[in-house]
Order: sequence, then C-alpha cells, then structure tokens
Amino acid sequence: MIDNLKKILNEDQDPKAIEKITSKLENLLMSNEEVGYIAVQKKPAITVFPDSIVVTNKRIILCKPKNLGLSMEFVDYDWDDVAGTFVKEGILGSDFTFSTKTELTHTVDYLPKNQARKLYTYAKEQMDLLKNPKASSSIVEEIAPVFDEVIEEVPTEEVTHFAEIMPIEEALIVPDTEVEAPIPPHEKKLSDLSKDELFEKLNNYKKLLDNGLILQGEYDKLKNEILPLL
Repeated sequence: MIDNLKKILNEDQDPKAIEKITSKLENLLMSNEEVGYIAVQKKPAITVFPDSIVVTNKRIILCKPKNLGLSMEFVDYDWDDVAGTFVKEGILGSDFTFSTKTELTHTVDYLPKNQARKLYTYAKEQMDLLKNPKASSSIVEEIAPVFDEVIEEVPTEEVTHFAEIMPIEEALIVPDTEVEAPIPPHEKKLSDLSKDELFEKLNNYKKLLDNGLILQGEYDKLKNEILPLL
C-alpha cells in the first residue's frame, strides 16, 4: 500500500493525515482492493482532525475522526450503490458530493481544488468501468464477424467473339476515306434521266437537306452532279 500511496500523494495533502488514515485502512481493505486516491479536508481554520474521503477500485470510504482522533468512523458505499458524483468549486476550496441509489447524499467540503478534481476523475472512471464492464469486448465481437465473412467468387465468362469486348468508341469509328455506295441495278444513272426526273431528284435532295437527313456538303455534291445535265 505504501508504494501505491506514493503515486497518489501530492504537495496539497498532509502526510501525517494520510499516515493516520492508511494505518486504519490496512485492516479494512478487501482482497484485490486497491486505494485509488485520498482527499483530505483543509478548512480555513486549523483543523487537527480533518475528515477525508478514500476511493478504491471497489468503493467510496468516508473517514471521520472521533474522540479527539483516538478513533475513526468509516462509512463506505460500493460503486454499484453510487448514483452520481459532483464537484463544486468555491473560493476557499471544493465540495465533493456523491449520491446513492437510495437517495442519500454525502458531501465533504473544503477539499483542495486539485484533490477534488482528481477524486472526481477517479470516481467517474470507476463508475463507467463498473456500469460497462463488457463495452470494449462487445465492440470487438461486433467487428469480428466482418473479418470472418467469406467473399463468394463469381466465375468469369469466356469471351470468344472479339466484337463483344470491343469498346463502343472503337466500334463506331468510321474511316476517313469515302466509299461510294453502289448503284442498285434497278436505279438509273443520272445521264439516263430526263430533265424532269433530274429536277425532281434535285428537289428531293433539297427536302432531305431541309429535314436534316443529309449534310450541306452532301447536298452540294449531288447538286453539282445534276445541274450540268439540266
């Protein structure tokens, strides 16, 4: 216990008061119970027998000297019985208050501010630990099945026709070279048409141009082929 107390003692605590408290606590601590912090009351007036509060990993212990310091009264509450803890800082010190689930409230006043803050922090840690003992393990259990998930492999289909894998852009590319469309056997050549037929064909090409079915360049080319024959 002495080695543990060296870690929690600070310059605000009275070593003599801590020594008296620890000598009384040696026979009160349960197995596997460790003192987490001790806060000692420090009133503005000289107090020979100050009250103190001890927090362990199992409970809160109130220590009150009696009979001019010849005896000491201990009142303890398990962390499961504690409903909440509070700290109120004032000019001359801080008040540490905790309430129980049976609606009892206990306050130790005139604690040095530094001690009250450490006392409050340790109390909150113990309450969170006891209320959520499996919080960290449950998170691991929720995440673990994700890594055990088996990814099903989808068989790939073999492609034997190259047109199936050809990009659309490449399939739509048209060579720059012009290819003259063959004249159907039943269609007459321009030189065999009469002037009326040539004029009607030119008029039809103009309608195709107006409707956007052929380009201006195509129309000009066809027109230049027909006009010399009129």
